[in-house]
Amino acid sequence: MTEKNVKVALIQEPPVFLNLKETLAKVEKVAVECAENDAKIIVFPETWLPGYPIWLDDAPKAGFWDYPPAKRLYQYLSENSLELDSIEFEKLQKIARKTQSYIVIGIHERDGGTLYNTTVYFEPNGNYKTHRKLMPTYTERLVWGFGDGSTLNVLDTPYGILGGLICWEHWMPLARAAMHSKHEVIHTAQYPTVHERHQIASRQYAFEGQCFVLASGCVLSKKDALEGFESLETDDKEVFELLESMRNDKLQRGGSAVISPDISYVVEPVFDNSETVYGELDLDVAKQMRLLLDTDGHYSRPDVFELHVNDKQNKNVIFASQDS
Repeated sequence: MTEKNVKVALIQEPPVFLNLKETLAKVEKVAVECAENDAKIIVFPETWLPGYPIWLDDAPKAGFWDYPPAKRLYQYLSENSLELDSIEFEKLQKIARKTQSYIVIGIHERDGGTLYNTTVYFEPNGNYKTHRKLMPTYTERLVWGFGDGSTLNVLDTPYGILGGLICWEHWMPLARAAMHSKHEVIHTAQYPTVHERHQIASRQYAFEGQCFVLASGCVLSKKDALEGFESLETDDKEVFELLESMRNDKLQRGGSAVISPDISYVVEPVFDNSETVYGELDLDVAKQMRLLLDTDGHYSRPDVFELHVNDKQNKNVIFASQDS
């Protein structure tokens, strides 16, 4: 039976930037606090573990070809990224079980020699599904590989279907259509900062999908970033200087918000505060609004439009012994 209400929590606190071990400890601390405040769905921003690679936008030399500090910075990021089913990953599963909550968290996922911008959706029993960002945006392609259709996943929860997309995926019309076909009731929209255009995209998604949107952003200062890197105790002065060259003191500004299917704000955007943003969803609203619009139902025209989604996992090499 679907519940009528659910309390949600959006984490805006900064991670311990680039430090996987310390940020994992922070996940547990924050998630326990949210659970104690009766939140059943806890959302962390895009690649919060262990931090969005904001230097790509702000450090002038970040994209220089064959630049040693940039290559070493990538190495630090890679070494502090998560492999699925690793000991570190199992800690996240234990946190979900400990808090008995649905935890949605953006991570840097390491698979072989490539990093992916990945969202992990944990159930209270520790089971999980993932979504890899389909299309890294602009300079993000310097650090992340491309996801594929095999991770357009959702969870079936007591509060309805829970799914999500990452940042500029909300401007991919066919990705939106694919997710709408899964009949989300609650959608997570993860960003570095939920800028005005991201607020617009999130509100558009809420109306088009007739679902609640949890728009999640992070607050991060240059001071936070530098202190996080220093916590690795590398004494790598050139990489520190690369990070120090970032032009803004406020690197990420949060902007987390909770949006209703009628595009109104359940919780208005919160900027520049390192806090947890709580909201209460009246889930009946999503049912009532479908009287007006259901883009995968009475407001679709399958006789005119058809979308084919390749949801197979794309692999470069397939061995006969593994091919089923």
